[in-house]
Amino acid sequence: MGDEHHTAYIGLGSNLNSPAGGPKATLAAAIIRVGALGEVTAQSSFYDTAPVGFTDQPRFANAVIALETQLPPLALLYELLSIEREFGRDRGATPPKGPRTLDLDLLLIDDAIITHPQLILPHPAIAERRFVLAPLAEIAPQLVHPLLRKTIETLLCELSDEGANRLQSVNIS
Repeated sequence: MGDEHHTAYIGLGSNLNSPAGGPKATLAAAIIRVGALGEVTAQSSFYDTAPVGFTDQPRFANAVIALETQLPPLALLYELLSIEREFGRDRGATPPKGPRTLDLDLLLIDDAIITHPQLILPHPAIAERRFVLAPLAEIAPQLVHPLLRKTIETLLCELSDEGANRLQSVNIS
């Protein structure tokens, strides 16, 4: 994976204020910041979603973007973790599904299947998470999950009908 271009799909989430402001402002600023790693070629609407797992916390703003990048998967992951820290995220300070200023999840890169101690692609929880599938289906409904061999649209249709209400999208051109 040298100088070639890759299409990465990145899930974004926030439910706490960051240096950029509230959760929606944080996502908008994070999308611009992630765009410096390549070119953002698609962006979903922002979604208002209930927390999953650890439910005693504020609701989340979620979105998914497509990023054209020359970075190989692990380098992209490290850059995303660095951006989370820039926005005040301390992965060691909160429970795994707890509140956060910014969460950047590398969901898919091309049709790569990677099992590495620090990175599993495709992201193992895509098929169970409406807050990922709904925005991903908005920008790439015909994208095929490389392990499940189903489109994102199909995976979304197979999910139980709860959560991920569309928020008014924010235009950040």
